[in-house]
Amino acid sequence: MSVVPQDRVAILTKRSFAHVATIGPDGEPQSNPVWIDWDGEFVKFSQTTGRQKYRNLQRDNRIALSAHDPDEPHRYLEIRGRIERVEDDVDNAFINKMAKKYINQDVYPWEQPGDHRVVLYVRPEHATKQ
Repeated sequence: MSVVPQDRVAILTKRSFAHVATIGPDGEPQSNPVWIDWDGEFVKFSQTTGRQKYRNLQRDNRIALSAHDPDEPHRYLEIRGRIERVEDDVDNAFINKMAKKYINQDVYPWEQPGDHRVVLYVRPEHATKQ
């Protein structure tokens, strides 16, 4: 059973940006917006392995994310949890799915040569809502 409140699940399935917070190498917080997906068990987002956020999560898998409802901005959901697994984004299938959802394009347009893209799976352990 998920800790995500049923009345906030829609935030995770809409075109909501989640601000993901990780812990940097010197203990400092780092926060960035990402596109998200929800499969009923995990919050998923895409990342390239060269980014600081990915390196932070390899060292310490604790993560927090918050997203507000784009249709009702005063409603939000905060999730704290851990990265449970990381999978290669074979043929950029996941990031292309997110590009379709967020910018209505079939192919993610900002891929850089040499990027190694992965999908990170966040297991929610705690949720707070407003």
